[in-house]
Amino acid sequence: MLDKVKELLKSLENTSIEEIEIETEGIKLRAKFAREKVKEIPVQETVVREVEAEKEEVVEPAKDYYVVESPMVGTFYRAPAPGAEPFVKEGDYVEKGQTLCIIEALKVMNEIESEVSGIVRKILVENGQPVEYGQPLFYIEKA
Repeated sequence: MLDKVKELLKSLENTSIEEIEIETEGIKLRAKFAREKVKEIPVQETVVREVEAEKEEVVEPAKDYYVVESPMVGTFYRAPAPGAEPFVKEGDYVEKGQTLCIIEALKVMNEIESEVSGIVRKILVENGQPVEYGQPLFYIEKA
């Protein structure tokens, strides 16, 4: 069995996989690979990309925006099923009690409802992304 594990790890050396977890025949294996991602980018382009990245990440709610936070740790879903229309989109008007998203926690789908009526100004999480307790999910401009 050890030879098979060594062979598997050797075959993964030159791939882009950074982490793998395997459980079989009562054996659990978890491996992380240290990958160097080196790409030559001219200095000017690097500075521009860093400034653009900073602009995208700094999103502060306006004073009158209501912040919908995750009530639990789980996986964020914008739609009730894969391929279905999302519950809400940026710019949509929502009523108090309207479903905004689903957070899956421990195989349970939990609908997250709006606590205010207003316009969804910003969706802060990507579909399928893990979320933490208290993490901001939406900015809603109160009506």
